[in-house]
Amino acid sequence: MSALAPLLDSLIDYAGLFPPAKLTMPDAVWAYARYLTGPDRSLLGRFIVPLARLGEFESAYAQLPGEQTRGWRLSVIGGPDSAADWDVIHAFNSRHADARIVSVETKAATAAEVLRAVSSLPPIVEAWVELAPNSPELASLLAAVRSTGRGAKLRTGGVTPEAFPAARDVVNFLRACHDAGVMLKATAGLHHPLRGEFRLTYEANAPSGRMFGFLNVFLTATLIHTGGIEADALALLEESEARAFNVTPEFVAWRGHRFTADQLAATRKNFCRSFGSCSFTEPLEGLRQNSWL
Repeated sequence: MSALAPLLDSLIDYAGLFPPAKLTMPDAVWAYARYLTGPDRSLLGRFIVPLARLGEFESAYAQLPGEQTRGWRLSVIGGPDSAADWDVIHAFNSRHADARIVSVETKAATAAEVLRAVSSLPPIVEAWVELAPNSPELASLLAAVRSTGRGAKLRTGGVTPEAFPAARDVVNFLRACHDAGVMLKATAGLHHPLRGEFRLTYEANAPSGRMFGFLNVFLTATLIHTGGIEADALALLEESEARAFNVTPEFVAWRGHRFTADQLAATRKNFCRSFGSCSFTEPLEGLRQNSWL
């Protein structure tokens, strides 16, 4: 087993309902059911679904064979009012023993919005608040998130080049979360292990853009979590050469830095939790191409 194992464990939250995949509810539910019982299930995280589409989810979920209905963990995209969201979540969890909503993802632009979006959610449900990485109010926003005991969410891409934040903004966001003692998760644009130029959607004439790699993001988080400096963090986030990495059972090395399996596990547990992707198979293909899985 390689040192990457604790970094990859339950890393990928499946967002097949969202662009660019944008699957129908039945297709996304059946896909997650296959992944949940498949050989790569150790990398699979939550099934992400809008709160407003839970009725559709329940209809599709009811069509699954019994053995494929067990062990479902859901993360719902909620709204600005956590009290109304909790009523729906509580009712859903009361109806289901094997499909549980365990986290809520929402968005806020002000400290007041942060509080309204998560304050009514009980501690048994995780909450992640999406914040703009280049917001001039980032410090006060993270302070509000910290005061609620919740986590931050970083959008790392989209279906247009303009949707991708600057690399320095990503590093600054990671550093700000770490210094504020705020957990974080990422979403969007992380279909490949390493930084590179890729098509942004699955259309034949899709535009290309420079996408972040999910290993770049999580190794950069580990570097920051272990006391690395800003210049190295930015260089690691921008790294696109697979040969710059050496993965062994004891550590992952990158240009003079070594991250042990224990350090990677600590980063996942205490700082950088997971990322959402509309594809589960594409990230795995990239790992296999480099013999990292």
